[in-house]
Amino acid sequence: MFCRITDMHCKEVINVCDGCRLGCVDDVEVDTCTAQLVAIVIHGRPKCLGLLGHEDDIVIGWREIEVIGEDTILVNHKMPCCEPRKHGKGGGILSGILHG
Repeated sequence: MFCRITDMHCKEVINVCDGCRLGCVDDVEVDTCTAQLVAIVIHGRPKCLGLLGHEDDIVIGWREIEVIGEDTILVNHKMPCCEPRKHGKGGGILSGILHG
């Protein structure tokens, strides 16, 4: 299967380790000497509407990519020791009860 870099921009990235949705591909890293894709990048989400900066970007190396599908990319990425990204819109009264 051939895929253009622009085609990857809208693909959702799912971590097969825990089933979490990491986000969509925002950027890629390319080795200009070998013309090979090195990693995909998911930009960190804004904190407090961007007023407090952004979370760290998630950089997923080529070797961590398991499958590139039509709409989704499955990765085997070990997240650093922090809270996993939650899918959907955060907060809410029940969120603390259900997850906490």
